[in-house]
Amino acid sequence: MRASPLLTGVDIGSSMIRIVVGQRVQKEHGVSDITVLGAVEIPSQGISKGSVTSIDDAVASISKCLEHAERMTGQPLQSAWVGIGGTHIIAQESKGVIGVARSDGEIREEDVDRAIEAARTVATPSNHEILHVIPKSFTVDGQRGVKDPVGMTGIRLEVDALIIQGLTSQIKNVTKAVYRTGLNIDDLVFSILATGEAVLSQKQKELGSVVINVGAQTTSVIVYEEGDVLHVAVLQIGADHITSDIAIGLRTSIDVAEQIKLTYGTALKAHTDRSKKILVSEFGALGDESCTHQFLAEIIHARAEELFEKVDEELVKIDRSGLLPAGVFLTGGGAKLAGMTEVAKDVLRLPVTYGTPIGVSSAVEQVHDVGFTTAIGLIKWAQEIEGSKNGSIGGIVDRLKNMDQLGNMVKGWVKGLMP
Repeated sequence: MRASPLLTGVDIGSSMIRIVVGQRVQKEHGVSDITVLGAVEIPSQGISKGSVTSIDDAVASISKCLEHAERMTGQPLQSAWVGIGGTHIIAQESKGVIGVARSDGEIREEDVDRAIEAARTVATPSNHEILHVIPKSFTVDGQRGVKDPVGMTGIRLEVDALIIQGLTSQIKNVTKAVYRTGLNIDDLVFSILATGEAVLSQKQKELGSVVINVGAQTTSVIVYEEGDVLHVAVLQIGADHITSDIAIGLRTSIDVAEQIKLTYGTALKAHTDRSKKILVSEFGALGDESCTHQFLAEIIHARAEELFEKVDEELVKIDRSGLLPAGVFLTGGGAKLAGMTEVAKDVLRLPVTYGTPIGVSSAVEQVHDVGFTTAIGLIKWAQEIEGSKNGSIGGIVDRLKNMDQLGNMVKGWVKGLMP
């Protein structure tokens, strides 16, 4: 085998900072795989709903996690692929139309680039920056549904694209927080896109599937069909809302409610012991409040049901409610709560499973933790981009034609931060 340079993914979440370090390994038959060398997580500070609320606290959290990662791998980390999320991210449909340049009508990659660039001209709010331009399908002289027009003959080339934008101030804040740790940024990636790359096979994307990342304060959703991204959304509800409901229901503190949730929590009322009493005093609380295990499950079930109903509302918007054959893939720290898959199955009326990374090998047990799927997805994203620099537009790098421009934008910010 031949080893390649280290790939680092940084997932900046509202409750946890997670860093995964991996390496692409070229096998004998030209098949590349990723080996995860280290995976660490620490509680995050200065982050709320995916947005930076305190630069200093965010820098301290990322720095601490980075130190742990370097200690685990035994190597200094110079740069990373950084995930960005939050409710400030918006997605918008766009169309780009161009005339084919060559006199013989043969479509080249330069024409595809121009079509995608034309799609970028969509009216963007003055306070937003374009993160990704994702081509969904092409049309050549009226022939719809073309996946790769390079080499085809035509006069008019159209592209239907999904434009993903983020609030400029928040992009700059995340960038600043990472750079102040001494870590360079290879690129910023919308987190749920990386998650989808980590857990779905090409066949599952073709059939139609949805990935739901349940975070602490937000839930991200991405829908695939016919191999392309159909819809993305970030919902303002997460696992912390369950904790808050428990705190109110048991009249106790958030910290105690979180411990009770982790110890006894389940979203299934049927799988509870009605006679079992839960005392808040067992968790260090001063009060003498108590509840039955079933009452706790009812609180959790109600909020979990609301969460998946909001996901279903997103599917209704695109007429895919109950109509995605490959089903639902649950990821994120909030998805680990017992009974979440069953509630999702009932509400969404689809097959549900946990989304675990594919094409990844490691002796590190966190690889199988659904909380790490985004961080692992970031290094898989990096692997795809580096592995397809000379490929066709079927490669992921060609789905993100604005990467160089984003890189230049980030470099410009960095120069502004330098003393």
